Order: sequence, then structure tokens, then C-alpha cells
Amino acid sequence: MRADDPASRPLQQAARDAVQAVATGGRYLAQSLRLMVGLPDYDAYLSHQERTHPGEPVMSYAEFFRDRQDARYGGKGRIGRCC
Repeated sequence: MRADDPASRPLQQAARDAVQAVATGGRYLAQSLRLMVGLPDYDAYLSHQERTHPGEPVMSYAEFFRDRQDARYGGKGRIGRCC
């Protein structure tokens, strides 16, 4: 089959779909690994803000990171964990 043959189009689409599925899986894996080691997902935060709170101010990455660290380990006068 030639690349421009109409019969090869479904195969080309299937290949593009497979590549996209692998890329999506890679993004989910990376996100999961970051969360396991305690790194917050700024892109997910931005998407959430845009979707559910349009027009509201958005934290910078540094502000977001500090907020997530405070939430995880206690901060701003909150009592943290014992160890």
C-alpha cells in the first residue's frame, strides 16, 4: 500500500490514535509520580481555575507551590504532623 492510498487511511488514523493514547498515558503516569513524591500539579490547577473560576486571580507557580506545601505539611500557624 502506498501512503496516499485511501485504503491506508484507517491504518494511519489508528497509528495516530495509538500514539496519542501512549502520550496521554505518559502524562497520567508523570502526574501520578509527581503526586506520589509530593510535587503539586500546577497545570491541573490552571485548568481547574479556568474551567470553574473564570475571571478570578490565579496564583503564580511559587504561590501555588507554597500553598500546597502549607496544606501538606502545615503552615501559617497550623499544627503540623508529629514527625
